[in-house]
Amino acid sequence: MATVQPGSFLTLHYRLAGPAGDIINTFADKPATLTLGSGELSPAVEERLLGLEEGQRATFELAAGDAFGQHNPDMQQWVARKLLNDLGDPDERYAVGEVVEFATPDGMATYAGVVVQVGNADSADAILVDFNHPLAGQAVTFEAHVIGVL
Repeated sequence: MATVQPGSFLTLHYRLAGPAGDIINTFADKPATLTLGSGELSPAVEERLLGLEEGQRATFELAAGDAFGQHNPDMQQWVARKLLNDLGDPDERYAVGEVVEFATPDGMATYAGVVVQVGNADSADAILVDFNHPLAGQAVTFEAHVIGVL
């Protein structure tokens, strides 16, 4: 039976949950496909998959900060409304808790952040976006069902 190794191509169902509940859960939908080591999962989460066999199910508890690092206040950035208008819809309204996607400078990928504040004492024309992983600094439950390993 195939075993998960570094660089393995996997098909699996997985769930990542923090104290407030699920962040990602593929068990009710189609499974995920990914390559270990490609950065799709954090290294700490990938490490828990190593050695699992096809068909195996496992649940792991990761201590606060182990899965996605500690929450870094420097990862919160004010983004000017002008930049948001240039990147997307000028009529867009942003709300606290909303996820906003930004293109990488090369335009080949995206990254996301969560709106934590709309406007500030200096200007209503900016939003404060937290680019930390939503589970940064939190204990994480990681559940996996390995379907296939190549």
